[in-house]
Amino acid sequence: MLVRGLPLRSVLVRGCQPLLSAPPEGPGKPRVPTGEGARISTRMPRPFSEIPSPGDNGWLNLYHFWREKGSQNFHYHQVQNFQKYGPIYREKLGNMESVFIIDPEDVALLFKFEGSTPERYCIPPWVAYHQHYQRPVGVLFKKSGAWKKDRLALNQEVMTPDAMKNFIPLLDTVSQDFIGILHRRISSRAPESSQGTSVMTCFALLLTITNVIFGERLGMLEEIVDPEAQRFIDAVYQMFQTSVPMLMLPPGLFRLFRTKTWRDHVAAWDVIFSKAEKYTQNFYLDLRQKRDFSNYPGVLYRLLGNNKLLFEDVKANVTEMLAGGVDTTSMTLQWHLYEMARSLRVQEMLREEVLAARRQAGEDMSRMLQLHPISVTLQRYLANDLVLQDYMIPAKTLVQVAVYAMGQDATFFLNPGKFDPTRWLGKNKDLIHFRNLGFGWGIRQCVGRRIAELEMTLFLIHILENFRVEIQHLNDVGTTFNLILMPDQPIFFTFRPFTQDLPKA
Repeated sequence: MLVRGLPLRSVLVRGCQPLLSAPPEGPGKPRVPTGEGARISTRMPRPFSEIPSPGDNGWLNLYHFWREKGSQNFHYHQVQNFQKYGPIYREKLGNMESVFIIDPEDVALLFKFEGSTPERYCIPPWVAYHQHYQRPVGVLFKKSGAWKKDRLALNQEVMTPDAMKNFIPLLDTVSQDFIGILHRRISSRAPESSQGTSVMTCFALLLTITNVIFGERLGMLEEIVDPEAQRFIDAVYQMFQTSVPMLMLPPGLFRLFRTKTWRDHVAAWDVIFSKAEKYTQNFYLDLRQKRDFSNYPGVLYRLLGNNKLLFEDVKANVTEMLAGGVDTTSMTLQWHLYEMARSLRVQEMLREEVLAARRQAGEDMSRMLQLHPISVTLQRYLANDLVLQDYMIPAKTLVQVAVYAMGQDATFFLNPGKFDPTRWLGKNKDLIHFRNLGFGWGIRQCVGRRIAELEMTLFLIHILENFRVEIQHLNDVGTTFNLILMPDQPIFFTFRPFTQDLPKA
């Protein structure tokens, strides 16, 4: 049962939002703003060519980028560039040129003028795979009217308040099973037991997303992860990891020379599509057997029933939701547990709020807990010319919002490296204006946002009610860029069964 009674302005519901903006490595270096912000100047804007840049030779830039191991440290690379060039810079790596921005006022302008069908950056190796093997595509890849048609149909089923009410019981049962497994593991070993939970968390999240899409549990959460489920989880990880080398070089070259990177990338996508097809076939078997749909039947059934999308479009979007619903949320949960384990006072504050809500009647939780940015940037291709920081940026330019770097910058966050959930509860809206961007913004924000919010909220509520979370070593855990930001080393947690009469940490 979902916790009731947490007010919308509660610390637990709203207070953890900075985590998607404030990474774990420590406070960022204060940067003195070099411009007047993102205000449109009355002066003649400066030309695009004058935007600060390391140079226009993309291949030379790429060489230096690789020498500095930039592929794994793309987020740190951006932090350094903002410290060097100021709040806006442009960079060409290989054939790819982007303008990077960090100031929330610039971000507000970018999204204000993104147009009715915003276009974002598509990962080149993903596009290459789908085109070469003629795979159907969903909202992740589509543009213009085709994207809008799919997105409107999906919004109705996965973004509305009514949809969220349908998802709660499906998600909550998996969260409760996850807690049960942790209790059994602890009781079978010792009263206090250290556990690495990443694999089990991924499996649990795979079950929750399939539960939402297909309306029923496709498997049980057990001590030993189902081999087929593990194969899917591994494929998603491999898909992300093998994408990085092909970001700056044409994926066609990797395919032409049949490199291991390309072959592994293809194998990962093949597993993802195969698993999605198998789930869909099982769903149709249930339909033929006239499964009881007195309860909520799932997103797939609703999409097929409203006849707004072709069958191939429905399958493509389901596949993308499955692929995007495991590693991203799992990483976010790991980072959140890590920050709570390092900040026991904050953990106790959140726990007290949850326990108090259990004893009260009130509103359902409708907001989420957020953590470190999973994506390093948000991207938009400009629909029209736009002036940012007094520079004229032409239409069709790729502009990237440096979410990670913004979270490290003391210009925009007081003590940016500190885990401080209360920073989001202040009355001064200017202090949080366009800083909470973990799920994107506007009509092209993450389509799975509401599902992820509910997943994280329910998991964390049950964990706080049942355990005190600690970590074995207090050494800082860094991040590495594998297309999404991941810990650079395994994080091992200690879950101590919680009893209310224990002293506060």
